[in-house]
Amino acid sequence: MVTIAHISDPHVGSPYFVPNLMNRVIVELNELAPDVVICTGYLTNEGYRQEYKNWVAYRDRIEAPVHTVTGNHDARNVGYLHFEELVGPRHWAIEVEGVRIVGVDSSEPDLNEGQVGRERYGWIREQYAAPADLKVFALHHHLLPVPGTGRERSTVADAGDLLEVLIGCGVNMVLSGHKHVPYVWRLENLYVATAGTVSSLRLRGYTKPCYNVLEYEGDEVKIWRRFPFGGGSVIAHFSLSTGAQFLRELEPPVQQRVEASAAE
Repeated sequence: MVTIAHISDPHVGSPYFVPNLMNRVIVELNELAPDVVICTGYLTNEGYRQEYKNWVAYRDRIEAPVHTVTGNHDARNVGYLHFEELVGPRHWAIEVEGVRIVGVDSSEPDLNEGQVGRERYGWIREQYAAPADLKVFALHHHLLPVPGTGRERSTVADAGDLLEVLIGCGVNMVLSGHKHVPYVWRLENLYVATAGTVSSLRLRGYTKPCYNVLEYEGDEVKIWRRFPFGGGSVIAHFSLSTGAQFLRELEPPVQQRVEASAAE
C-alpha cells in the first residue's frame, strides 16, 4: 500500500491560524508515517518572509517527505521568491513506489485567481510520458467548482484546457485546496479531490479543519477525510481501471494504524 497525506491551507500568519491544530496534525502525520505528504499551498497569509520561516519550522517537524505547491497568498508581496528559497521549486515531479506526482504553481502574484498557462502543458505531458501505476497532479486552485463555497470566482482560468491535458496524460487524481471545503468530483475516470484547511478557523458553515489521506493498493484508491484530534470518514473509494465507485465503508485502516502506533 502507498499512503499519501494531503494537507492544505495552513494559513500561518493569519489571525485564524491555530498553532494547536497544526501541532496536532504533525503528531498525527508522524504516527501515520505516510510515504509522502503533499501540501497544496496557502502556507502563509501575506507571503512575507517571516511567515514562510514559521511555516518551515512546522514543516521540518514532519518526518515524512513533504512536497509543496504555491497558493495565491504565498505569491503576494513577491512571496514566491521566498517560497523558492525556503520551501523549494514551484514546479516539480516525484516518483513514490510507482506513483507519479507532479506539482505545479497555479498562483499569480497579488491575485486570488489562478492559472497554469499553456506554456506549461508540454512540460506536464513530459512528466507523465513514462508509465506509472498511479498518476497524481497537485495544484492550489480547484479545477471544478466546490459546492457550499458561494459564487464561483477563482477556479483555474484555463481549467478546461488543463483538464484536457491531464485526461490525455492518463492522470488518475488531482489534489487541490483553496476553498477550505473537502470535496471529491469524478470527471470521466479522473477524480478531483480538494482538501479543507488543516489548521485555520477560516471556515464556511459547519465545515471543520481537516486533511485527506489517500491509500492506493492494487487497483483501488481510498480517500479518507480526517479531523485533527480524531474522527474521519471515507469520501471516495474507486477502481483505477474502471473508475467505478465503491460505496461501502469499512473501519478506517488509517485510524487502526494510528491507534496501533499510539499503543506501541
